[in-house]
Amino acid sequence: MERNDAVMPWVAIVCAAIMWIILLFLFNKETAPEPVVVDPAVVANISKEVPTVGKSVYEANCSGCHGLQGQGGAGPALAGNEDITKDPVYVHSTIVKGKGAMQPFGDKLKENEIYAVANYVLNSWGNKIEEPLTPATVAAGQAKVDPEVLKNRSRFVPDHIQLPEIFLATFVMVLLTYGLIGLYSVWTEGVELHPGIHKVRSSPMAMLAMLTTLALTLLFSVLFVRQMVTDYAGWGAAEQVMPNVTAEGFYAAMILLLLALATGLYKKFFMDGEVLVEDASGEFPW
Repeated sequence: MERNDAVMPWVAIVCAAIMWIILLFLFNKETAPEPVVVDPAVVANISKEVPTVGKSVYEANCSGCHGLQGQGGAGPALAGNEDITKDPVYVHSTIVKGKGAMQPFGDKLKENEIYAVANYVLNSWGNKIEEPLTPATVAAGQAKVDPEVLKNRSRFVPDHIQLPEIFLATFVMVLLTYGLIGLYSVWTEGVELHPGIHKVRSSPMAMLAMLTTLALTLLFSVLFVRQMVTDYAGWGAAEQVMPNVTAEGFYAAMILLLLALATGLYKKFFMDGEVLVEDASGEFPW
């Protein structure tokens, strides 16, 4: 008889893959840039409104964090900031959608106010762009894909995620975990069993696999500790450096996976087993 059945784990993994594809479409919809409607009246008034409307909107909504002269404060400095003058569309998208602790102003400001304040920032305190930022500029920039969109898509999950996506992502992870544990169980124990003691003799390949796994576990443990020490030092430095959470998580995950693999290798190739009664039942439904 077979101790384990791999059918249900495979079904779980296939279902998880299908739901993950659906989830990626939802993520893509959330992070895709919205189409821009070019209003000729807005374009004509942009240059006129920069020194008046732009300045008043900035002082009322932005100066509290970025400073009256763009010197920075709770928010980053805008004065003499080459990063924003190189990509004016980024300024527009940040005002509309917000970023980090900065709230979005897309629903709070009128369209002409958004372009006025964006051009005010891009042409004040040492900043200067050749042509004013217009809806046409934003539309052209969106054709290249907003850098913020690319950053958001490069994350494991987007910055702004809603309850349906959270539920679906959780269900995907449950199914995936169920399937992987099932296949892992089948691999380590899925053999024909009969009453009696089953002696296991490891092969040279099994020994090499075990040594390689343990060596990699040690390597990733060292890398994890080094990353933690580096991040801790950066966090406490005068110029605070954000920790590299992605690297920390990757190293920790690799350690856990390699330890699980080492356990499986030991159970399959090194540990003797004993069967007292032929029984198809088990702790899991696979």
